[in-house]
Amino acid sequence: MRVAIEAASLSLSSGGLARYTSQLSLALARWHADDEFYLISDQPFSMPAGAPANLKRGAAPRNAVERRWWLWGMARELNRIGADVVHGPDFAVPYLARRPSVMTLHDLSPWLDPAWHDGAGRVMRRTPLLLKMGLATMVITPGEHVRQEVIARFQLSPDRVVAVPEAAAEWFTPVETRPESPYFLFVGTIEPRKNLPLLLEAWREVRKRAPTAGLVIAGRRRADAPAIPEEPGLRLLGEVPDEQLPGLYSGATAFVYPSLYEGFGLPVVEAMQCGACVIASPALRETAGDAAIYAENARELTQAMLDTIERPAWRAEWRERARARAAEFSWQRTAHQTYAVYREARRRFDK
Repeated sequence: MRVAIEAASLSLSSGGLARYTSQLSLALARWHADDEFYLISDQPFSMPAGAPANLKRGAAPRNAVERRWWLWGMARELNRIGADVVHGPDFAVPYLARRPSVMTLHDLSPWLDPAWHDGAGRVMRRTPLLLKMGLATMVITPGEHVRQEVIARFQLSPDRVVAVPEAAAEWFTPVETRPESPYFLFVGTIEPRKNLPLLLEAWREVRKRAPTAGLVIAGRRRADAPAIPEEPGLRLLGEVPDEQLPGLYSGATAFVYPSLYEGFGLPVVEAMQCGACVIASPALRETAGDAAIYAENARELTQAMLDTIERPAWRAEWRERARARAAEFSWQRTAHQTYAVYREARRRFDK
């Protein structure tokens, strides 16, 4: 099989979309070595590090017509490489249904609260139209909860939507670290949905009983992100190179992820695979299972954070639970399940 994967998300320097596209394409190429996978985009992007020979870069648009990517440019590139299936990992598929296509719908956040996205207008208009017209042969979601949401909102046939969980990259492993003082950690895109004002509120309460407890926030700041003023004990790292993330996760007293809504929550699994104790909102329950401490409000979050400082044995138990939970996910499994969706898309399209 020859599969084309739209790779515009790889032009982003970090974030879940980029991680999903890079790790999925690598896993597909490694575990399906007899097939060819092409990353194609109208934007400049970097190939994933360590790409096997059967993971290739497609050509960029060559003229003004091809720069109309989703209508003409992608169609011409798909013809050039002879793609059997095209996968849109970022809420879209081609407008011209000339071959089987698969769309990944990571979550419904663009449609649930306008305050969560100030630049999602195109997705909000385009994705429902593509689905209504049947241009996505199959749809992938990262979990069953989002699958049910997608089926209900867009009135899709249930057998057209498949839940395929994601995973942490294999290089997220525990690192021996000795932090000078305890710190709580958030890693992710800085945006309204991540609910960082709640984390800051709880952390300030924690500091009243544990003055040395710091807070580290790492991630790309989106244009609509809430303001986070500097203050003692707070470190705003911005984007962090991948090689530094395992150490950050491993050294944290707890990884805290108070997001209001998630499709999967990849940083939670990354933290768990590094052996971090995880405190999360109930929005992460499908992903984290019984391996995270859940907090819904500032009082619960403050208490959970204090407990991880004051009860080290209890914290160690949660670290073990986290590693066990992370072991249930793998990109190998994700690749095999995604490949099965490609095959089903071909079967349906050829009927």
